[in-house]
Amino acid sequence: MTSPLNVHWQSQLFAAYALQEVLDNPIDGETPQSRLKQVGMMTVLYMMHQSHEKLTLSNICKITGLTRNAVAESVDPLIERGILTETIVKNSMGRGTARQFEFSPEIFDRLRLGAEQRKAGT
Repeated sequence: MTSPLNVHWQSQLFAAYALQEVLDNPIDGETPQSRLKQVGMMTVLYMMHQSHEKLTLSNICKITGLTRNAVAESVDPLIERGILTETIVKNSMGRGTARQFEFSPEIFDRLRLGAEQRKAGT
């Protein structure tokens, strides 16, 4: 079982990763406001991930109170950056399609490496 201290460190590492990845690597034509929205969205998505909630547009809209377009505006650059992957799945009603997102596995590899380096004191 993961200790509360480990969960705390993982959250801190993720926050640092989000800031570094988005703020230090702007996409052409991207505004500072867009980058800040992406960092905030990554925080929400990480909390949802930790709670084992599906990262769909509908779920994100419910949690944030944002419109689908506003969520897409923050999520689409994260896909472009390779932070998120997107798949098309059946919606909750089973009749249509929905966009579902996952964090790229490389992100958690980086977080594990950062945690190991912190333990080793480097």
